[in-house]
Amino acid sequence: MYMRRKTRSVKVGNLEIGGDAPISVQSMTNTDTKNISDTVS
Repeated sequence: MYMRRKTRSVKVGNLEIGGDAPISVQSMTNTDTKNISDTVS
């Protein structure tokens, strides 16, 4: 679990970022980003 700072939420299109919204990640990888060694190699 990540420690999250208190932030204000903002809407970008239909996506809510910050506040209590779930963490959103966009990447250009085709690997599981939790697998660091595969993602950065």
